[in-house]
Amino acid sequence: MTFRKPWTSPLFPVSRRDFLVTATILFCAILLCSFLRSAGSIDGFAAPVFVLAVLLISRLTSGYLYGLVAVVLGVVCVNFIFTYPYWAFDFQNPGYPLTFFTLLMISLITCTLTAQAKRQANLLAENEREKMRANLLRSVSHDIRTPLTSIVGSTSAVLENPSLSSQEQRELLQNAREEAQWLIQVVENLLSITRMGDDRVPIAKEPEPAEEILGAAAQKFRRRFPDTGVSVSVPKELLMVPMDPILIEQVLANLLENAVFHGHATHIRLALEQEVSFARFSVQDNGSGIPKKKLDGLFDGRPKPHHLPDGDGKRNLGLGLSVCRAIVLAHGGTIQANNRNQGAEVFFRLPLFQEDIL
Repeated sequence: MTFRKPWTSPLFPVSRRDFLVTATILFCAILLCSFLRSAGSIDGFAAPVFVLAVLLISRLTSGYLYGLVAVVLGVVCVNFIFTYPYWAFDFQNPGYPLTFFTLLMISLITCTLTAQAKRQANLLAENEREKMRANLLRSVSHDIRTPLTSIVGSTSAVLENPSLSSQEQRELLQNAREEAQWLIQVVENLLSITRMGDDRVPIAKEPEPAEEILGAAAQKFRRRFPDTGVSVSVPKELLMVPMDPILIEQVLANLLENAVFHGHATHIRLALEQEVSFARFSVQDNGSGIPKKKLDGLFDGRPKPHHLPDGDGKRNLGLGLSVCRAIVLAHGGTIQANNRNQGAEVFFRLPLFQEDIL
């Protein structure tokens, strides 16, 4: 047995939320007009009130359905309830047909223009996502090629040269492992950015103790970079932040890794503090800082080759930071970077409450 899905359309979607929004706004419009009538000021006020209601409903709901319903109900309410004779339809008086036809047209045009503006905004957002994905693909092609070549070269040298000493073989295999770890990080970033762009898999945000996320990120970092010091600073009071802990931990891991590879930091400070209704996460290092010409487009996802001292340009500031930005924005937060007297700081803010969306 097969079950048919309820009828729906992108232009006329049906949802409980939109129904409640429409009902609430129309109820408020009726209350306001009733108050104006009781105050003796109803003449001429009902039509603009319901036009405003149509505008709000069109703006706050999806598609055209609820805006059109508001148009019809608004015209009916103005004519039947708030135009003399009250509680009766009367189109016989001179000027009434033209007045209500004008109200109907204004409401329809308002509804249509508002819905089209929302569709255009959605298209612009989709174009921005596609642009970000294209930039990420360019970054990935830049990131993956060199480590793969290095892995193939190292393993081939071990297999084809059995006369190599144990120390030389160990160094080659160690290099191959490091390159493989880098590729794993790239793949994790790709999975995260794909998740950001998949509307069918929304981010599951639950209140999590932010201190534990910082501690986990610092512990993993110490294992990978034992020669780089890292300290953690947290407030005395426990901060519960709505977030996906795995994604936020990945943001911190990317920022910590960038501080080592690009800032050449020897010590990094992870800090957490509360700023009004936001939690502020910061990664501060004592490295070489961020070039001023790169600060403006640091999180846009474009490839930014940064050659290491050995001439290896496989790592860049594009992929990891664009993933960080996507994750933070999906949580309703913001991310920024700046230089300090010594080193750099990258910080992001996450709302402490679900409704604090920037």
